[in-house]
Amino acid sequence: MRLSQFHLRTEKETPAEAELTSHKLMLRAGMIRKLAAGLYTWSPLGLRVLRKVEAVVREEMNRAGAIEMALPLIQPKELWEETGRWEKFGNQLLKISDRKEQEYCFSPTAEEAVTEFARNELTSYKQLPVNFYQISTKFRDEIRPRFGVMRAREFLMKDAYSFHLDDESLHAEYRNMYDTYTRIFTRLGLKFRAVAADTGAIGGSASHEFQVLADSGEDATVFSDGSDYAANVELAEAVSPGPRGAATETLRDIDTPTQKTCEDVAALMGIPLQRTAKSVAIVGSDADGNDQFVLALVRGDHMVNEIKLAKLPGLGEYRLATEVEILDHLGSEPGFLGPLNARKPIRVVADRTVAAMSDFVVGANKPGFHIAGVNWGRDLPEPEVADIRNVVAGDPSPDGKGVLHIARGIEVGHVFALGRKYSEAMKATVLDANGKTVNPAMGCYGVGVSRIVAAAIEQNNDEAGIIWPDAMAPWSVAVCVINPKNDPAVAAAAGALHDELQQRGIDVVLDDRGLRPGAMFADMELIGIPHRVVVSDRGIKAGQFEYRHRRATEAESLDRDALLARLGA
Repeated sequence: MRLSQFHLRTEKETPAEAELTSHKLMLRAGMIRKLAAGLYTWSPLGLRVLRKVEAVVREEMNRAGAIEMALPLIQPKELWEETGRWEKFGNQLLKISDRKEQEYCFSPTAEEAVTEFARNELTSYKQLPVNFYQISTKFRDEIRPRFGVMRAREFLMKDAYSFHLDDESLHAEYRNMYDTYTRIFTRLGLKFRAVAADTGAIGGSASHEFQVLADSGEDATVFSDGSDYAANVELAEAVSPGPRGAATETLRDIDTPTQKTCEDVAALMGIPLQRTAKSVAIVGSDADGNDQFVLALVRGDHMVNEIKLAKLPGLGEYRLATEVEILDHLGSEPGFLGPLNARKPIRVVADRTVAAMSDFVVGANKPGFHIAGVNWGRDLPEPEVADIRNVVAGDPSPDGKGVLHIARGIEVGHVFALGRKYSEAMKATVLDANGKTVNPAMGCYGVGVSRIVAAAIEQNNDEAGIIWPDAMAPWSVAVCVINPKNDPAVAAAAGALHDELQQRGIDVVLDDRGLRPGAMFADMELIGIPHRVVVSDRGIKAGQFEYRHRRATEAESLDRDALLARLGA
């Protein structure tokens, strides 16, 4: 490939709209151009990287025994109604109508469509197990698309769906896909970690996320320093701290005229924040489906975990209580709320840590006051106890080995053991060996192909630009020509080296645009080419080429044989 015959347009200035490093560098390198909010055009340069990732994903999926297919991007409403996700999926589901007023959606994922295919194509256990996959465009109507392709509305995704006669077969394929993903991200040169995760809107019985480790990651990944325990913070268990201490203080009101946060109350009283409990007022439903006012309590230095909270009975569709509801049940404004002196019966759910506290401080349910010296059993009935908080660094590991640490990560892959959620809802069946009709178990396995590109940049960059792992680079080697006098011998030597490398199977580009060395080298560093070879008149006369790896601080002179050996040619 000769750059004089390729479209490459880089930018010196950082676009004001970009926040993450990957977004800035992809725009500066000319990999993407914004078309509309969350919609990006991939330039020829960006597409080369995207196709490199796609090729690795496809090779490993084929190696794992999965079968490629293609499902429509536009899917009919009726399929999504069968699973209940037409409404449940929420506003991210972009819905459209055709000229006949038939309703459809842009596919954000394809469980319904592939199950429709399977229930018409799969009839016997002899056809199972089978794993269908596709690499295609998806669309999710993000409320606030941001960070470039990291959280775009339109994105490229590999999604796979497996069908099994029994759970044992499903678990075997789940492991197969887990191992396949490990190979994919290893081949792509990424530092990653697989973590146990919540199944979320997809559903199912088991789930692991594959997180590319990066400080800019939106997800918090929890891992133990004493074992291989790892989980997304949404799922990581916060263990009980142990037995509760005895009550030693009397119950008393504390004047807190302007102190509405646990931090401010603790500072006023001169006590550790860990001796306070914050109250979060929410509304769930009781056994009869009626609204139920709930007070969730976590320690003052902890945060409520919304995913854990939603798993409790009656809280699957909970919402925050309104100020009117708070006043009606507790008689106070937010900032002074607590489980004592409620006006009406309320449900109290205490985190495990709060349930083990004694002599703690809560809001008094009257403006300007908190209550100190609160104790369970004496001042309050024993609460409903549940793990409803996010773990924090230093918490003991749930497996009893070591303590927890937290790292930031970017989710690039996810594997789910779906079970029979979709096959039962859509009445997909096969005949087993005894001629009995059964619903096949399903697995679901996704890789964010376009997101991987951005995640790799977040993990591999410096002040000069992108540093691609070899497997993802648009070209492995850049041959740069320094030829201010347009000497035919220099041009011929550069062209010959380019052709030889290409013949030896190396993905090489020749920068023959005639730029000055500074501008040419800056472009090659910005777009992240791993290996740079400079051909110049001085080098030709000395029988040398100037070689520099993208991560190296200095260039070195190599003869042809040494250069070819260095490049693996």
